[in-house]
Amino acid sequence: MNKNIGVLFDLDGVLLDTEGLYTEFWSDIDKKYPTRVPHFTELIKGSNLETILNTYFQPSQHDDIVAELRDFQADMKYRFFPGAIDFLDTLKAAGIPMCIVTSSDVHKMDAVWEQHPDFRSYFDGVITGEMVSHPKPDPECFLLGAKMLGIDIGHCYIFEDSINGIDAAHAAGGIVIGLSTTNTLEALQDKAVLVIDDFKEFSIEKMLAL
Repeated sequence: MNKNIGVLFDLDGVLLDTEGLYTEFWSDIDKKYPTRVPHFTELIKGSNLETILNTYFQPSQHDDIVAELRDFQADMKYRFFPGAIDFLDTLKAAGIPMCIVTSSDVHKMDAVWEQHPDFRSYFDGVITGEMVSHPKPDPECFLLGAKMLGIDIGHCYIFEDSINGIDAAHAAGGIVIGLSTTNTLEALQDKAVLVIDDFKEFSIEKMLAL
């Protein structure tokens, strides 16, 4: 009965509690290859790897950074936020199609699938950073996600944590729900129809009431 709506999930900072780890990684990279950009680790949230490399680093540094990132992601522990899997279970049981829309690349996703083999089965589609020409805050990724599900973007609920991601979700025309995992409630409350801490107290009924 819910085939006319869809749900688009960002991954890190939404379903996976990994943003803090990435902040540490990019902070270390910034020390090794100084960008001299204030708030660098905050500015890049929601950006894909190609954009980060081409915007902030010299071409001669790219291969080393990519190698370090892939080693880091291969060893990372991918932990779900409280209530995330329960919420996915209820969406799946209700027949609501879901898509991951992430700035991460396929190598990262392979590491996630390997660590959590059943996780992939929840989703009817996955949009990764390599699949878009214009990263967040451009809406392209979410429009592609909605198209992959075959659902009008205006009928898609989009879960995001970063400012770039929320701006992209709004620009796409979806119903935006923020997670105060990367930014504070105060920073997001005027940017989303609802802001939640995690999925522990959330439900389909609360989502559909928005």
